[in-house]
Order: sequence, then structure tokens, then C-alpha cells
Amino acid sequence: MTLHEKLQHLDKYPFHMPGHKRNSRFGIIGSEIDVTEIDGFDNLHSPSGVIKDVEDRLQRIYKSERSFMLVNGTTVGILAGIFALCNEGDTVIVARNCHKSVYNACMLRKLHIIYMEPEFDYVNGCYTSLMPDRVRAVLREHPEATAMVITSPTYEGRISNIECPIPLLVDAAHGAHLGIGYFPAYPKGSIVVSSLHKTLPALTQTAVMNVYDNRYTEAAKRFLDVFETTSPSYVLMNSVSVCCDIIENRRDIFRDYYKRLTDFRQINLYALHLKYSDDISKIVISTENTALTGAELAEILRSEYNIECEMASLNYIVLMTSVGDTDEGFAALGAALAEIDDGLMTRREQIQKKPPVPQGAQQIVYPKQTEKTPLEKCVGKTAAEYVYAYPPDIPIIVPGETVTKEARDYLTSLLGSGVNIVSDSGLLPDCILTKAD
Repeated sequence: MTLHEKLQHLDKYPFHMPGHKRNSRFGIIGSEIDVTEIDGFDNLHSPSGVIKDVEDRLQRIYKSERSFMLVNGTTVGILAGIFALCNEGDTVIVARNCHKSVYNACMLRKLHIIYMEPEFDYVNGCYTSLMPDRVRAVLREHPEATAMVITSPTYEGRISNIECPIPLLVDAAHGAHLGIGYFPAYPKGSIVVSSLHKTLPALTQTAVMNVYDNRYTEAAKRFLDVFETTSPSYVLMNSVSVCCDIIENRRDIFRDYYKRLTDFRQINLYALHLKYSDDISKIVISTENTALTGAELAEILRSEYNIECEMASLNYIVLMTSVGDTDEGFAALGAALAEIDDGLMTRREQIQKKPPVPQGAQQIVYPKQTEKTPLEKCVGKTAAEYVYAYPPDIPIIVPGETVTKEARDYLTSLLGSGVNIVSDSGLLPDCILTKAD
């Protein structure tokens, strides 16, 4: 009996947590299957029954040596993965377009970071793919590096296929659907972590850590036990069980989904531009040849067409799709974009600045004494917090880095265009936290 099936037969009175006691009078959606590690329901941190069955199915789906079901998102897999691959104080090569959780793991592990830059789209203002020759050059320059961390696919659906002679962690948060049906192959690495909830039918916070090099299985498990909750949600884990059923037994819906995507790619736009993605599931619409910003296009879709996009950047928006989308949904999006496009005038594309990247080995350190500094006066000061666009949580400024004029001007440009820029302190758009003089 699967976890999903067992949760349909909860017939014993619960003199155990959680405190809602599956009592319907509280009106808590999902509480009817929200239990704890009672007899017969296994333990995420030491699985041997129904939870192990889910992880075994994930292992078969992703063809890994070992797969771990996660209920704290890809973030917990990244934390555990970096700790498994690196010892304290090691040097690690990190793609600069990595998620904030990668930076946090490097800070906690006290790693020396060498930043590696993927190719950059100067028209739309985003990183794309890592080129193999760039990877080889960084490895030659830094033979002391003990591991590498990259993002593939990116938020915009760009994939980096690289060979790496040192341990490689791939943040494939947006790639859980890869390798299924006609989609590109699932990423290769020592450890690859994916958010099931982002691109597959599973609840938010569910993810999977796939270990492909058995040398790191024990360490990955050890650090998952450190970072992941000891009270995993059975509501979340049940959704992973159902997700596995769909992947294993409903390949037809992935075929139909891929056809919807290829059909949508036939849309004719004049001013707006449907950007290329390695992963066809990501619909990236560029405003590069129009007077609109990405944020303005997102607002038009939201307010006039009742369509909410995933993220809006300076010159483009990202619309995420999945097998959960319908023909009607794709039709509504296509009609909305065509109608908006019909009313736009074209203009020459604007070249965007690339966010600055520190050179040499870096360590992430929070200054002990901080002060609020007006954004216009922060150049030359040491940052005391992360500053990033949300989504996708890729840091523009990192604690311990010197704020450059280029970084300040880049932030000002994004803020002025309506991009959602966030700092840990919440002081933006007026101030950021810096090291006190």
C-alpha cells in the first residue's frame, strides 16, 4: 500500500500531534491527512516503509544512486549538498547566477568562493548558459577548487551541459520535469536538486535531492538530518506520492502538454518577442523592442487579462507552465499577448548593463556593526545584507562585498523600471544596510 493509499484509511483516534486532531470543525484544509510518524507511517529521516517506497520511486524516475524526498524545498537540498561536497574553508567555484541558498551554504561552511560567469544576454539583462570553455578556464586557473555549483536550468529555461572533473552540485530547482517525455535530459552532476512543486503536480516545498555519486550519499543524508525539519508534513509527502503515480502511469498527459507548448510556439508577435529557451516549458516574453518594461507588461496581463506571470524583470517576463495547464489557459495567454502586441510600437533595442562580479576568492561575512545608508551614498561601503530581485532570488549584492557604482546604478535602473528588488532589511528603495564606519 502506498503512502497515498494509507492516508485514506486513518481510523484510529489521534492522541498524538498535530493539535488539530484531524477535527473538521476547525476548517483547516488538508488536516484530514495531516499526521505524524505514527505506527505504519514511516520516518522521513530513517525511511523503511511507505516513505522509502516514495524515495525508491524517485530513484527510478531520476535514475540516481539514491534519491531523498525533501519537504523544505530545494533550499535544504542545496545546503546539505554543499556541506556534503565541501569541507570547511574549501575553495568552491560558484556560478554567479546561483540562488541565494547557495550563497548562504557557502557562508555557513566558510568557503572561499570563486565566481564563474555564464554568458550574458545584454538585450534582456539576464545570464544564460555556461560555456564548456569557460568552465575549463576557471578550473585551470583554480586547481585548488574542491567543488563546483551551477544553476541548470535557469529561471529563463537555459540549460548548461558541462563536464566537470571535480564534484558538481547542480541547482536544478526548475528542472524536475526534465527527462520526462520529450523534454531535455535531466542534468548531470554528483548531486542534483530539483523542486518538484515548481514544474510538476506537487505541493509547494516538495523537492528531491538526487545523488549520482555514491561517495557522497552518506554525507548528504547526514546533513539533510541537520538542516531538514524533524516534523515533515504528511500533506506534502502525500503530494509527492501522487506526483510519482502521475509520472509513472500518466505519460500521456506529458505528451499532450508538450504538444500544447509546441503549438503555442507558433504564436505570431510583432513588437513583443517570444524568446528561445532550451526548456520549452518556460515561456519568456521580451519587451526589448517596445516602450514597455517587463514589469509593465506583467501589470497589463494582471489587471486587464486576469493572468499572473511568474516573474517580471527589466525587459522580459517569465511565464511558467506545467502539465497542470489547460488548453483554455494557453488560449487565453496567446490571445492576451496578441492583443497587447497589436497595440505596441517598436523601437530599437536597448543594451543592458551586466551586474558587476567581484574578482578573486570571496568569503561571505556579515559585519557585526551595521548602519542604514541611503542608496545614493552606498558606493564604496561594505554591504551588510543581500540585495536581490525576487523572484528569482539571485543576489546582486552580497554581504561583505564592496558596493560599486556599477552595482548601485544597476539597482537604481531595476528599481526605476518596477522590478521587485528586495533587501534582507526591507529598507529599499531608500537605504541598504552597510558596515558601520
